[in-house]
Formats: sequence, C-alpha cells, structure tokens
Amino acid sequence: MREHPRHEGHSAEPLPETWNGRATNRVQWLFAAAGAACVALGVELAIDSAWTSGYAALLMSVIGCVAAGLLMVFGTLAFVHVAVRVDGDCLEVRCGHMGLPRRRILLAHVVGADFAPWVTPRQWGGWGYRWRPEKGSAVVVRRGEGLVLRLGDGRSFTVTVDDAEAAVRIIRRRLRPVVKGTATGT
Repeated sequence: MREHPRHEGHSAEPLPETWNGRATNRVQWLFAAAGAACVALGVELAIDSAWTSGYAALLMSVIGCVAAGLLMVFGTLAFVHVAVRVDGDCLEVRCGHMGLPRRRILLAHVVGADFAPWVTPRQWGGWGYRWRPEKGSAVVVRRGEGLVLRLGDGRSFTVTVDDAEAAVRIIRRRLRPVVKGTATGT
C-alpha cells in the first residue's frame, strides 16, 4: 500500500497545465466477445436455417440474438477504458473509444476532492456509468483507486482512474477557497 501525503497546502512545485489519467478493464473484452458470438449466432441462424420450423420462431431467434449481441458489444466497449482530464477550470471524463458518455464538471462547482483507495463495481452495482441515490454518480471501469468529487449541490461524483491521488492534489490546489459569510442565500 502506498503512503498518501496529508499535506494539502500549496507547495513550491508548479502545477501541470493539464493532468491526464486513464483506467482500463481488459475483462470487458470478454463480454464484448460474447456479444460478438451472439451476433454471429444470429447471422448463422438466418443464413443456414432450413426455415421449416416456422418463420416467426426463427425470426424472433435471429432478431433476439443480434439485438442482444449488439447491446453487449456496444454496452461493454463504451466502458473498456476511461480517460480523465483535469485542466485549469474543469474535470472531463470520457468513456470508451468514442469518448461517450462524457461528463464535464467545472471546478467552480466542486467543493472538495478525495482519494478513494478502493472502489469496486460491487459498491456501485456493476461496471459503467452508475447512479445511486445515497452515493451520487460514478464511472467505474475496474476496481482500484478512484477520485471522489464533492459537488456544491450536495452530490458526489466518483471515477476509477490510475494515479487518482495526483488528480486529487491538483484539484484541491485549484479549488477556490470558500470564505465564510459570502455564500449566497445567507
């Protein structure tokens, strides 16, 4: 286990202009392969079937296999990896090879950032883009370290990413300090 620094003040080292992090889950490729096998089965049924058992049953089998396979392929490929970018004013999360779904959070809306040493799909109900009323939302592509943002509206956003600790330090340094008595509505 790594040591996590407790020093949260400003240090003499300059902040990088942007911070980029990634996380990858190779297990998702197995699910994508299973989806491709379902599509192949649907195509095989459509081409090589004798069509003697009835058109409706065969058509439902073909459509079901192809639809389930495409959902598995595209649903898993969207969360094979995640790319996180922190720049001067926002954090951007892009999933999969096409960068979708994407989430952009302005640092002006962030009140805190925390390092989570162990985030698991079980905590969030699986891989992917998740929402739980008591926990907020998350992008979970693998188990391991993650970044937890506390947003100004009381919600939280978690993302699993390599070197999340560095992202937390950079975000904390870029957050604007809140001065008591200047909050709106008081």
